[in-house]
Amino acid sequence: MTFQGSTKAHSRCDQCAVQRRSICHAADGRAREELNRISHIRTFAAGETVTAEGQESCIVGNVITGVLKLVKTLSDGRQQIVGLLLPSDMVGRVFETTSRFAIEAASDVTLCCFERRAFEALLAREPELEHAMLVRTLDELDAARDWMLLLGCQTVLERIAGFLLILLCRSRSHGNAAALETTPRVTIPIGRRDMAIYLGTTIETISRTVQHMARQGVIRIENSRHFDIVDRAGLIAMSGRKDYMNAELMEADMARASPARTVRLRRQAVAMPLGPQAQRLP
Repeated sequence: MTFQGSTKAHSRCDQCAVQRRSICHAADGRAREELNRISHIRTFAAGETVTAEGQESCIVGNVITGVLKLVKTLSDGRQQIVGLLLPSDMVGRVFETTSRFAIEAASDVTLCCFERRAFEALLAREPELEHAMLVRTLDELDAARDWMLLLGCQTVLERIAGFLLILLCRSRSHGNAAALETTPRVTIPIGRRDMAIYLGTTIETISRTVQHMARQGVIRIENSRHFDIVDRAGLIAMSGRKDYMNAELMEADMARASPARTVRLRRQAVAMPLGPQAQRLP
């Protein structure tokens, strides 16, 4: 882990790669100057623990680059990744110092951290910033409920298709050039083992499912971390979640899609086994 002190606002806050997508975008000039004053940059290498579960933590801030994973460990040692934090996501809890989950770096990570008490005081003085914080918290709650649905009643194929769609929508909303191509590319931000834990399945099942999706012409595999989305309408059908269709281009894809192919892919997704020990694909 490394630590860098505060710099002038024009050299960090105004040039921040995620500023327009983070809660900081709600800050006016005065509040932004204060955010810059109370902030500092911290970096963590892949595999480092940012905050241990149950530990007193002063970290509150934004993910600038990389991916963090939120991990819960049971008394018998079993672990579950309960969330991923991507660039522009908020890390840490305000008004509470104890971390309920372990926060670990899934890749090399850069964080912009705020002094907790100063940030809490700033929220109290700046209603727009406090409102943005509330909206972000409610978005996280919605995401957690979506994940309950995904793990509770969706098949492995639906989970993986939904995961790819989430990443695609997120990349498109952030203006990622690769995600805006006619055939967009999705980058998996975590390793295959973490992906299996996160999706409640096994590495082997993920591999078989991804190969099946490629054979169906829905994705093209560049390597283990990069996939080209060849048929977005087919991916939506496989996920069973039309609410992921939040981009106009995806809506156009669905309008052009063959109804027969959409129905066939949807039936295949529903027919997939539910559990992590799924062994065979049709």
